[in-house]
Parts: sequence; C-alpha cells; structure tokens
Amino acid sequence: MAMSMQAQLAVFKYLVTQRMKGVEKYPVVMMLEPLFACNLECAGCGKIQFPTDILRKRLSPQECFDSVSECGAPVVTVAGGEPLVHAEIDQIVAGLVARKKVVYLCSNALLLEKNLHRFQPSPYLILSIHLDGLEETHDRMVCREGVYKTAISAIKLAKSRGFTVMTNSTIFQGENAQEFRRFFDENMAMGVDGMMISPGYAYEKAPKQDGFLKNEQTKAWFAEALKGRRKKGWVFNHSPFYLDFLEGKRDYDCTPWGLPLRNVFGWQKPCYLMADAGYAKTYQELLETTDWSKYGHASGNPKCANCMTHCGFEPSAVKESFSSLSKFIEMAYDFATIKGPKQAAGSRG
Repeated sequence: MAMSMQAQLAVFKYLVTQRMKGVEKYPVVMMLEPLFACNLECAGCGKIQFPTDILRKRLSPQECFDSVSECGAPVVTVAGGEPLVHAEIDQIVAGLVARKKVVYLCSNALLLEKNLHRFQPSPYLILSIHLDGLEETHDRMVCREGVYKTAISAIKLAKSRGFTVMTNSTIFQGENAQEFRRFFDENMAMGVDGMMISPGYAYEKAPKQDGFLKNEQTKAWFAEALKGRRKKGWVFNHSPFYLDFLEGKRDYDCTPWGLPLRNVFGWQKPCYLMADAGYAKTYQELLETTDWSKYGHASGNPKCANCMTHCGFEPSAVKESFSSLSKFIEMAYDFATIKGPKQAAGSRG
C-alpha cells in the first residue's frame, strides 16, 4: 500500500476502536474539497461547470481543520478542483499532518513541480497524482495534450525528494484493459508507491455523458485488466476485497456515509458523488438528517444503479474485512501474496 507503517497502524487502530465500540456509521476517509476551481476541464468531471462566483470560493485552513476534527476520520483526501490552485494549500496540508491525519493530496500535477518546495515529506502525506492511463489516453481524458508528460516529470521529481507518491485513475467506457495492464507495469517500474483505480461515476454536470460504464461492463473490464494481479506485483492502494468486487467476485452494497464530503457549500448529502439532499452545516447533521435508505444498489435509486466507485464501496469492503477474525486473516493473506515490484519486474503482459 502507499501508506507508511505509521499511517497504516493509525488507521488500523481507528477501525478496531469503532468495531469494539459497536459504532454502526463511522467515516473511513473524509473527502475535503477546499475549492472547485481547476486548471483543467476533464471530460468526466463536472466541477469546473460551476458559476464563476462559486469557483472563486475557498475554505480557509481553520475551516478545514475544524471540519476534520468534527468528522474524526483517520484519513483525509484533499481534492477539488485542483488543490494546488488554493493559495493556502501548504498550510492546510501541514496542519492536517501535524494532527497525525493521513493526508492524500490529489493533483493533476500541472503545478506540482513549482510548488513541491511548499511541502515536506512525511509518513502521513501521500501525493495522489491523477493519471487516467498512458499518454494518449490520459491527455484525451483531460482534454489537453502534454499533461501526461508533465505529470510523469512531477512524479519522478517528487520521488527523488522523498515523497510518497501514488497514481489515481478513473476508468471510462471504451478504455483498453490491456493498455492499463501496461500502465500498471510502467507505474511500478517508475517506483510509485501504490495505485488507485475506480470506474467513473456519471456526474450530471460532466461534459461527456456517454462514457460511463454500466455494472456488468465494469466487472468484465476489471476482470480482464486485473487478471493475475497478485502475481504481477502491482501494488494497489485498495482493500483486496474491493478489487474482488470490481472483478465481480464479491457483492457489496454502498456505504454512503463511509467517505463524507466537506466542500465550500458544507457537508454534501448524501455522499461524495451526489448532492441530491442538499448540504448539512455539521457532520452530525449529515448523519442524522440523511435518509440513507434512499441510496445504494438495494434502494433502487437509478442514480446508484451503476455505481461501483471506491468512495462508496471501499468502506463496505473494509467493513467486511473487520467483520470477523477469519475475514481479517483472509485480507492480510491477500496482501502478503503480492510479490512486489522487484520480484515481478521481469513479468510483462
């Protein structure tokens, strides 16, 4: 995994504590969007479609700290928009790291090289770089040529300066599974610490509406792309149970409260992907006033029908892995069977 041992232990302690306390609804990861503004207009994202006055809004560092404290999740993913556009992003990240939160700073990397000096490597900081495949595919998805090369250059620089770096990929309809197997190999060869991968969610504001996978398409695609993943030595920053779910080997319903989102409007209801129920002023209000029965596969909500994204189903996989000693041992064994990039370096295809 991309997480350091210190970070893994902190998350493990938190999850065990929630289990022992019998807490039913608890956050695994808090999604923090301190702004919506971005320097790209990607085909599968609708954030840049907000009006100019909304794109100018920013959460202050103190608002971010207060929200993180209120939520209590051990992991905070700082996204957007593009976080590096935020003038105080270094203060936000430093403050969260000082609070011993595991921080994923998400970026398209266009501004990373010239801003890297504003951050310090830490066991609690992971740079999560958006890469939607190899060069031609990635540049097509972000609607700009040259972005892939910029991101690769930034990844190499960050690794040379001691940062933990992982990639974050979204899969859309029509993508070539064999290309992504080469993509995984190249990431490992480049020395990234882990990879995240998820099917895209059909955002209503996304410019391209015909590129989102349906459930059965998702299972077929991931079954092909991830075939033999344990022997290949690919390091994914996911529960192995979630990867099984993507391949159609496990069945979960969504855990929509597992990754709550705080953005410039407040706490988004019901989840990171939808704002159907508006916004809550506090995290507790989010939990208490959202009708959770209206969301997830079992609910029959058409907006949830084809969703298999990590933000909804990774918490479900984590919950199963901590549901019993046998499940936990199964998960731990799965991690242990990964050969690792050095052992798998000669393996291709």
